[in-house]
Amino acid sequence: MSQPLLLIAAGGTGGHMFPAQALAEAMLARGWRVKLSTDARGARYTGGFPHTTEIEQISSATFARGGVLAKAAVPFRILAGITAAKVKMWRDRPTVVVGFGGYPTIPAMAAATILRLPRMIHEQNGVLGRVNNLLAKRVNTVACGTWPTILPEGVEGVHVGNPVRGAVLERAGAAYIPPGDYPMELLVIGGSQGARILSDVIPPAIASLPMERLQNLRVSHQARGEDEERVRTYYAEHGISADVQPFFNDVPRRMSEAQLIISRSGASSVADISVIGRPSILIPYAAATGDHQSANARGLVDAGAAILIPESQMSVETVAQQIAIVLDNPDGAHHMARAAQGVGKPEATEHLVSLVETLAQKGTT
Repeated sequence: MSQPLLLIAAGGTGGHMFPAQALAEAMLARGWRVKLSTDARGARYTGGFPHTTEIEQISSATFARGGVLAKAAVPFRILAGITAAKVKMWRDRPTVVVGFGGYPTIPAMAAATILRLPRMIHEQNGVLGRVNNLLAKRVNTVACGTWPTILPEGVEGVHVGNPVRGAVLERAGAAYIPPGDYPMELLVIGGSQGARILSDVIPPAIASLPMERLQNLRVSHQARGEDEERVRTYYAEHGISADVQPFFNDVPRRMSEAQLIISRSGASSVADISVIGRPSILIPYAAATGDHQSANARGLVDAGAAILIPESQMSVETVAQQIAIVLDNPDGAHHMARAAQGVGKPEATEHLVSLVETLAQKGTT
């Protein structure tokens, strides 16, 4: 009997690609073949996928970027992608197709709909992204990472949580060392591509901490490429030990070693923080669709595991004060770490696998 084939379609950000990677790892371990359909931008994030994952680049586009001519070409590029995806599916028919959101998922999900293949989407955030909102009524199952998720009328979601990669699961519930008079780690991450406001505000906030605190502190700061050098220079000029990079390939390790994490509240970041179990200061991206990053943060904040600072209230003084509250209160920090673990859903991948297997058993619709 031939191996069943799972086709995963995911967009070009870590928020889409990390849960897709988690599902790929799990399905390959169960003897499935796995293909990933994405565009050139998404292909940059495939380094962590198992090497047996087949990568297919499909033409897609978004109206959100480019000039008038680029926007005029979007429908034609998407149509070309759908046609190419249909041809590939005729040649190698997927058993199930799963979309994780982002414009690069449109060709594969549209082709799966036309060919009436079993299909589902996974929405990481508490508010459906534009593409998943478009697809929600055209798939067999809508799996939700954040609960509750706002869904179109008539659509029912299944709460599975957000799958995390194997490297995160390996550190699930790792022992937490609370802040104290010894070397400590502080991790600053701003989503897949960093965040300028974090690079503007966080370094001076850290620099304003008392010297006895700074001498024990090592910072890992993910900054945009264009901000990298100035952030690194700022830390060096203020005598702060810091590792500044545009992208960390070992975020799970750095999280598990951190006394405090300062982060955007993208769905994957929140899931990783929860499963590993660390105190965090979350700064939702103000321009996120439907303010979904605030919704993502709500579970950790309500559990007493995280401090939320809206961008509108973000200042050097405010951030410094909140950092000090965590680092100066080891018992409180330890409570935050335990509370974060209580929110985590390390079983999310298994729940998603079960949905895929159920769809495979039901066959075409």
